[in-house]
Amino acid sequence: MRILHTMLRVGNLEKSITFYTEVLGMKLLRRHDYPEGKFTLAFVGYQDETDGAVLELTYNWGVEKYDPGSGYGHIAVEVDDAYQVCKLVKQRGGKVVREAGPMKHGSTVIAFVEDPDGYKIEFIQKKMITG
Repeated sequence: MRILHTMLRVGNLEKSITFYTEVLGMKLLRRHDYPEGKFTLAFVGYQDETDGAVLELTYNWGVEKYDPGSGYGHIAVEVDDAYQVCKLVKQRGGKVVREAGPMKHGSTVIAFVEDPDGYKIEFIQKKMITG
């Protein structure tokens, strides 16, 4: 068994695809309209679906906003340099909601950004192995 994808409902599919591809650097892997069900699915990720988990962006036609709810946490993405990635996100028009720095009560460097629907994405800086 393996995790295939995480589904997020989005209020503006084009805006969300732009955020995940142009701001976070993912690829649009596939997109399909389902006219009878009045929804569109778009899959985005850093790698092909056969190689790892991806995000499924679900747009229900005519629904412009969702409340992420109190149960949703965040999506975590490993990065080489959280400080540099936050800088790039801002340059690309993204919203950094927690600047890069050591986590409270630890030394792991993290940061948080927010997508157009208010979903949080955590950047976790890859630890350097020394010795």
